[in-house]
Amino acid sequence: MNLIERLQFFTLLDGIALAGITIGWIAIGFAVENGIAGRRSVATLMAEYRRDWMRVFVTREPRIFDGNLLGNLRQGTAFLASASMIALGGGLALIGNSERLLDVAEDLSLANVPALVWDAKLLLILFFMANALLKFVWAHRLFGYCAVIMAAVPNDASDASYARAAQAGEINITAARSFNRGLRSLYFALGAAAWLLGPIPLMGATLMTVAVLWRREFASHSRRILMEGSSK
Repeated sequence: MNLIERLQFFTLLDGIALAGITIGWIAIGFAVENGIAGRRSVATLMAEYRRDWMRVFVTREPRIFDGNLLGNLRQGTAFLASASMIALGGGLALIGNSERLLDVAEDLSLANVPALVWDAKLLLILFFMANALLKFVWAHRLFGYCAVIMAAVPNDASDASYARAAQAGEINITAARSFNRGLRSLYFALGAAAWLLGPIPLMGATLMTVAVLWRREFASHSRRILMEGSSK
């Protein structure tokens, strides 16, 4: 079966829904990382606090608290990376076992849908899961880099110490950015699961996912609290 023959199983609404979730994923990511009309997101506000953390870190004695805090960040990132890997493996196993998909289709009164369509829809979920895994793995490694740089910060409050701490802060921010991208991919993986029910549910799930992310980044109570302590 060639590509043209495979595409006949999908409708125009499927294409629109697929384009919608792709555009929504890219657009909300850009908005979170760059702001909307000068309105800062929780992620960009937290970047300021991460820089403040590294400046305070220089004169903190002892520095065990900072090491423990960074260790907790790495532990949480490692947990989500492991969870993403397990989910990705489960999805790949499901694609290789189409009989189970057809059983689910019968329960949903969608028995006339060929296994090829189900596999394609699962691939969309697996795409977001794979992206999340890669982002979490990279974030975990960057947090490790940050730990090494923090260990290299001299104990005296000199210009060299603050310069090295600033490097650690920027690496910390980069790691957090990758971590947040992984989280957004998990959100959209859940939304992509709605495609199993059809293109209309996928459109609705995409709008809901974007709305949830927008609210948490730009209209949440936690953002108002962070704004009160922000210096910018």
